[in-house]
Amino acid sequence: MTAGRGAAPGAGGPSPREPLLLGVRHHGPGSARAVLAALEAREPEVLLVEGPPEADAVAKLAAHEEMRPPVALLAHAVDDPARAAFWPLAAFSPEWVALRWALGRGVPVRFFDLPAAHSLALEGAGDGAGGGGGPEAGEREDVRLDPLRVLAATAGHDDPERWWEDVVEHRGGLAADPYAPFAALADAMAALREAHGDGGHRRDAVREAHMRLHLRQARREFGDGGVAVVCGAWHVPALTARTTVAADRGLLRGLPKVKTEVTWVPWTGERLARRSGYGAGITSPGWYGHLFSAPDRPLERWMTKVARLLREEDHAVSSAHVIEAVRLADALAALRGRPLPGLGETLDAVLAVMCEGSTVPLSLVHDRLVVGDELGEVPAQAPAVPLQRDLTRLQRSLRLKPEARERELALDLREEGAAARSRLLHRLALLGVDWGEPVEGRTGSTGTFRETWRLCWRPELSVRVAEAGVWGTTVAAAATARAEALARDAGSLAEVTALAEQCLLAGLGGALPEVMRVLADRAALDADVGHLAQALPALVRSVRYGDVRGTDAAALREVAEGLAERVCVGLPPACAGLGGDGAAEMRGHVDAAHRAVVLLEREEVLTRWRAALRSLAVRDRVPGLVRGRCARLLLDDGLLADGEAARLMGLALSPGTPPGDAAAWIEGFLAGGGMLLVHDGRLLSLVDDWLAGVPGESFTDVLPLLRRTFSAYEPGVRRTVGELVRRGPSGPGTGAARWEDAPGFGAGLDRERADAVLPVLRLLLGEGAFGAAGSGPGSRTDGTTEGKAATA
Repeated sequence: MTAGRGAAPGAGGPSPREPLLLGVRHHGPGSARAVLAALEAREPEVLLVEGPPEADAVAKLAAHEEMRPPVALLAHAVDDPARAAFWPLAAFSPEWVALRWALGRGVPVRFFDLPAAHSLALEGAGDGAGGGGGPEAGEREDVRLDPLRVLAATAGHDDPERWWEDVVEHRGGLAADPYAPFAALADAMAALREAHGDGGHRRDAVREAHMRLHLRQARREFGDGGVAVVCGAWHVPALTARTTVAADRGLLRGLPKVKTEVTWVPWTGERLARRSGYGAGITSPGWYGHLFSAPDRPLERWMTKVARLLREEDHAVSSAHVIEAVRLADALAALRGRPLPGLGETLDAVLAVMCEGSTVPLSLVHDRLVVGDELGEVPAQAPAVPLQRDLTRLQRSLRLKPEARERELALDLREEGAAARSRLLHRLALLGVDWGEPVEGRTGSTGTFRETWRLCWRPELSVRVAEAGVWGTTVAAAATARAEALARDAGSLAEVTALAEQCLLAGLGGALPEVMRVLADRAALDADVGHLAQALPALVRSVRYGDVRGTDAAALREVAEGLAERVCVGLPPACAGLGGDGAAEMRGHVDAAHRAVVLLEREEVLTRWRAALRSLAVRDRVPGLVRGRCARLLLDDGLLADGEAARLMGLALSPGTPPGDAAAWIEGFLAGGGMLLVHDGRLLSLVDDWLAGVPGESFTDVLPLLRRTFSAYEPGVRRTVGELVRRGPSGPGTGAARWEDAPGFGAGLDRERADAVLPVLRLLLGEGAFGAAGSGPGSRTDGTTEGKAATA
């Protein structure tokens, strides 16, 4: 191989007897245009591209009509799919342009970087001395030289992206000498490597030894002048260095190796910006893609794209805005001494003219256009694990197209298509492929017939699909096997019940027998009431989901009822003698178990549970936090007679009760919302009288507890309660009687106003919801209608 500057193109072009070494900036549109011009001028017989040699088998797919960049080469270890590396390529990547040029003309393409079999093995071994892992493989070097930043700093620029735009992206005249840019860049990199050595890229010595061996072989086959190389400019000096074959082979001797597979996967602009690969560090792939696709009048075309986007989002943007934005960008470039407006000037003009100074629409421009939300496409012929093929089939049949842009998907589970989509998303979540995330507050914690998902496909999910392939060849089979394994390895009863819920959500009837066996064994051996109460809600939700989704949940109902019975029996003794932290934890268990028992809709269990709550509400040995909460739950269910809640509160807040215990009772009773105080003047009066009677020396101990209780209320509720207390009662008397005439309180139920809501309730709930209570608005034969109206 010719050494030194002989292999680097000079001002008059490279010698036809030397290989064409095209050192590029990865993901640089200017480099891509220069590569295309140089290849068309030389027309080589073989093309060597930086990348894993295993990709030679799938290189021809780059010319497939269904291939749409951005895409990436994915290499992963067969026995450990989590050990993987990506080589991303955009439409403006020089490697992609060279690849498409060669395939379009029948020129052989060879990837000549270190094989992924070695680089992935070195990644797993943690050997920092070698390995060529992919650009996304996760470099571990602490200090790595950024050549672009050093060159920009040498030229007196503090922004390498801006410097690159000025000297490369906005540079014309490539047709006059297509080789000159590569000669200049090669000289610059040679100077950098002479000054900085490997620049912290310690693995490059092994990679470049492999590159030189492949370059020698290509030169023997096709002649020196028939070889073209496209690689990072940083490697060009190493490819022209004087070394021996024996020395290069010595560097490669003894490298670890793993069995690998390579394929193409879709990539995203956002992923290019976040970690662009190859150390390029670009932050605006959408902008670079525009510069590559619109070499003529790029500024005017860009402003037109921005205007179109803003109009689609209902922003008032006219053609006059576009004209003024172009003028302003040109003026800013002239003031800043730039040859053409760059991204900075362009965004400043967009902000000032089209966004009227608001950063909200500007952030939309950044996300959609500067970065881009495009997701590449890969043809079906690309190699893939069987699980990936089944997932692709399901995505097409269910019309769930993967998209890089985050979007929400609302599902009505009563529709078969929506139910099938829900099952797929839940199965993928069970496999660790979190394509979709349930939206809290919309899905509903009690399991209704509606679900809302937030979908966003990320490139790394392809690796997770490959990892999940060890569990099965289809999504259903893999999720079933995974669920059974998780059940056997679960560390607590709550984990098993949550898994049973997941199985029902995912429609994995085949996994339920194993999960239920483990669940029954764990439930029989676990005597901790807290564990049982934690496990009960997920199990009851599973029973409800079984009803909604048409799944047979009879076995789950039997286990759930058994757990509920054990909680009812074991809860009272478990609540005695608890400290502050234990009482707070037990209150959470009581709330969870109460919701679960009500949802279970089993009258015998509900009766026992209410009896347990009543016994806890009146026991002195039970902490005030738990007693107050049990009293509130009974009151909300209409199970405390008139005055009973007031009596219990009076006992808990009597002068003989320590202020700390009284405050804990109040916290338990008022937790979950303060509307009770707004609408019940008697209880508000009791709380007010107790608080006014707390001794001054104890008030500072009680105040933090009360603040914690009231801080959980909605601002409007706190404001209303405060206004009622500030305003005070308008009538005479003491105690609860003082509040009878206060604004907002009445002496009793206003039957006329209560009856007015009944017609609307009939429309919402149906006539059957009122039983035999009559049909007229005022019908009230046995109090049933009035009670249901008040409850609603």
